Amino acid sequence: MSAIAGRSATGHLDAATGAAVVVTIFAWASAFPAIRAGLTSFGPLELGAARFAIAALPAAAFLLVTRPALPRWPEAWRFFVGGLFFVALYTTLLNIGEQTVSSGPASFIINVNPIITAALAMMFLGERFSGRAWLGTAVSFAGIGLIALGEGDELRVDAGALLILGSALCNSITTVVQKPLFARHKPLTVSAWNMVIGSLLLAPFLPAAMEQAQGASTQGLIAAIYLGIVPSLVAYASWTIVLARLPASRASNFMYCVPPVATVMGFVWLGEAPSALSLVGGAMALGGVVLVNVRR
Repeated sequence: MSAIAGRSATGHLDAATGAAVVVTIFAWASAFPAIRAGLTSFGPLELGAARFAIAALPAAAFLLVTRPALPRWPEAWRFFVGGLFFVALYTTLLNIGEQTVSSGPASFIINVNPIITAALAMMFLGERFSGRAWLGTAVSFAGIGLIALGEGDELRVDAGALLILGSALCNSITTVVQKPLFARHKPLTVSAWNMVIGSLLLAPFLPAAMEQAQGASTQGLIAAIYLGIVPSLVAYASWTIVLARLPASRASNFMYCVPPVATVMGFVWLGEAPSALSLVGGAMALGGVVLVNVRR
């Protein structure tokens, strides 16, 4: 078993793993305003195609230069699931959903993901999630709910909300399915294959994306490029490092930090002042993550 797998088994949150967690949180938090900006110039499918075409170019170059071991046939399907669910379906469902669901409720729906992941990891990976961990998860989830309510938008179950729930499910499925890959493959290799496979699946929408780019605003173009580099290429790579080093259920729990960070980014970048309810919710979300990860 590789060194990566050994670190994964210990589940120790060392400095390198912590740094990867921070990078992932900040990069994915920034994706919410970037997606909103990108959708002003691109269709949801076209934005996804452009985003991951940008990410796939350096990812493919990485695979060509490093020449990692090719997937074995029994595990090849796990790589395909990453490209299909974690890239193509996730970004498509999220982009379409955010056309009708605002950021607060969207963040709440997305953060069903750690709960789904914990349940799937217990069933299929044999991971243990203690009572304290479930308590921390409940505290974080309640905090995210307060953030959603603090946005002042009605949280309703419509088509957009269901699509965003589907993107959360895609994330959870990929986390559990790809966890065993890190016993043999390096995290960056898994991430690179996800980018390449996902971009190929989205490629039919790339010609339309290129046509839309010709009439896109500067803000829309910058948003698409940013999405391809930071929330995609960088964050997907840092996430695979986290997933390789920590149990899937514990790694996903850190994603409760994304909405509070996104709220702060909205205030700094867009002048969107959070309500008192959002601030309390953010504190609860972060407190729940601490409760899950603090050692006795």
